[in-house]
Amino acid sequence: MARHSSGPRRPGAFVTALTVAALGVVAFFAYQASAADDRPLASPPTGESSSDGSGRGGGEGDGGPGGEGGGAGGGQDQEPPLPADSGTGKRVVYSVGQSRIWLVDIAADGTGEIVEHTHEAFPSSVDPPPGEYQVTSATEQTIGSDGVPIENVLVFHAAADATVFGFSSATDGSTPDPDAQLRTGAVRQSREDGELMWDFAPVGTPVVVVP
Repeated sequence: MARHSSGPRRPGAFVTALTVAALGVVAFFAYQASAADDRPLASPPTGESSSDGSGRGGGEGDGGPGGEGGGAGGGQDQEPPLPADSGTGKRVVYSVGQSRIWLVDIAADGTGEIVEHTHEAFPSSVDPPPGEYQVTSATEQTIGSDGVPIENVLVFHAAADATVFGFSSATDGSTPDPDAQLRTGAVRQSREDGELMWDFAPVGTPVVVVP
């Protein structure tokens, strides 16, 4: 018996099958992309904070570079800088407004100035007027004009009304009362700071008082 041939396959049916397969692949990848968009990030991108505020991207307040509290010292408090227009050369600088003292010297290599030490000061009821002075006398121990035993006394100015201005330390560690009725010009400091200044500023050392 003669076999009947089914004849050649139609090209259209083959193309249709390929099209369906291609559309299936496209749909699969589209689904994956959509699912990826819905998944939260495991960690925030570098430089951005996470939603709970615990990110460490250098933002404000986290101590990173450019953030508040950043820079040298890793966010630690920085010492106040030496006031501008406070003289040149080796000297003691006293800021009335900041109640602070700087001991300034020339760098050993001669390239500029360095602040050897800075510390808080405790003024009395009368402040010295801004200007340039020098240490005129040095006394190891005596009684202050407020009746307190003091040490390492470095006097740098005496006003026309007989108010004497000088740096000193109370041996009992006390500080003067800036609101006292008695007019005194003592600028007190801790005993440790007083010893540093005593060694740093012998008679003749310039003293610059700034506002």
